Amino acid sequence: MRILQLTNKFPYPPKDGGAIATLNISLGLTALGHQVTVLGMNTSKHYTHPDEVPEDLRNIIDFRDVKIDTGIYFGAALKNLLFSHLPYNAIRFFDETFTRQLVRLLQEKEFDVVQLEGLYMAYYIDIIRKHSKALISLRAHNIEHEIWERTASQEKSVFKKIYFKILAKRIRRFKQSILNRYDVLLPITERDALKFKEIGNTKPCKTIPAGFDFDKLVAKRERIRFPGVFFIGTLDWFPNQEGLVWFMENVWKKLMEEFSELQMHVAGRNAPSWMKKLLKQNPNTTYHGEIDDAYAYINEHAVMIVPLFSGSGMRVKIVEGMALGKTIVTTTIGAEGIPVSPGENIIIEDEPDKFAQQVASLIRKRDEFDRIGENAIVFVRDCFDNRIISASLAEFYQNHLK
Repeated sequence: MRILQLTNKFPYPPKDGGAIATLNISLGLTALGHQVTVLGMNTSKHYTHPDEVPEDLRNIIDFRDVKIDTGIYFGAALKNLLFSHLPYNAIRFFDETFTRQLVRLLQEKEFDVVQLEGLYMAYYIDIIRKHSKALISLRAHNIEHEIWERTASQEKSVFKKIYFKILAKRIRRFKQSILNRYDVLLPITERDALKFKEIGNTKPCKTIPAGFDFDKLVAKRERIRFPGVFFIGTLDWFPNQEGLVWFMENVWKKLMEEFSELQMHVAGRNAPSWMKKLLKQNPNTTYHGEIDDAYAYINEHAVMIVPLFSGSGMRVKIVEGMALGKTIVTTTIGAEGIPVSPGENIIIEDEPDKFAQQVASLIRKRDEFDRIGENAIVFVRDCFDNRIISASLAEFYQNHLK
């Protein structure tokens, strides 16, 4: 098959969940002998020079990028709020230059499948229909409006709470407007598949989670520096900021009372100045910024904390952490969409006191820490093998191309 992926963020380097999920399925389909082209928005926020993509990757995937400005500007956001019914999040990705490049590519190549990576790429469905007979699939990486509904529920500022609620309603309306205009739907979790069904999806549906190459994702538990606590995640993403602040203010202080020598390590790009200041003020806390080798960092540290109270979809970093044998303490929303077994391969707590107690228990009981981490490896290998996921997607496409 000849497959075109459209992305609203260039999928290299694969340092966040969306990029990882996008690039890994590209690699999986390519390994099966399919021809994959990626047309990605190379945004001002996450710009990657095309030459940074390794040659061996460019030899097997045809990468095309379109440089666009998706910056968030107060004036533009205010104008959108007052005079538009569309969500500001979405319109930043409705770009004339990208449209021209898409049309040119559809005229240059004939595709069997056009795979839209994320809700906002559905804006281009009419353009694709006009210039291609390809099957159009929407790969939904999350339930977008749910992110903002949850963010609004956690927000203390009255103005921001109102704005986030308006944004959530507009995103939901946008989703309703594109519902069933694609040919097939690819949610990233079974939970998301049910959510789409609830709001009216009638198109063929196949859950396609982020898959992983376990030849590269290898647990090295002998390298763990025990005890210790660590966090890794993009720090310009609000749910990560919110969760980390909650942990530092409500959990870390309790742990310090019992384990005065315990060390906390935080890694993640684009931390705002106030976040850096907060981390610096907390005892025994080291902020590493963006790191070159995330797998080495994860392998090195012990208890992985993922405190999330908003967001949606699948937390790829949790699956990566489990694949690397990490014992993870997270929240209900953090583990949402991943068919984990609490107490067996992960720990889930939402209350600060109980969260702290669980971390403390793992520090005291190395055997329990090891048991859960080892179970996590088995679970992820059973559920998230990229070869199996990619083959399943290819078969699904073949069945709907007939």
